[in-house]
Amino acid sequence: MEYIWIIIVIMSVITFFVMRYDKKQAQQRGQRVPENTLWLLALLGGGPGAYAGMQMFRHKTKHTSFRVGFLILAILQLFLILWINQQVS
Repeated sequence: MEYIWIIIVIMSVITFFVMRYDKKQAQQRGQRVPENTLWLLALLGGGPGAYAGMQMFRHKTKHTSFRVGFLILAILQLFLILWINQQVS
């Protein structure tokens, strides 16, 4: 159970770069990453990375569901890391 934070960190890094890739594809009118894929990555531990990528690349910021959803997932996943850290200590 204490390794969940590693999953969240890895998924966040992956999701951050997927957000960057999707933003570039949007700018170049290329093949986009499906929104369901972005949500799945965020749900699987990439919430902090999704939110950070959204803010840094100004991507999906006009979509209320992404702004609110990614923020909530990021907060919940970060609290999960803190809670697990307290349980292990």
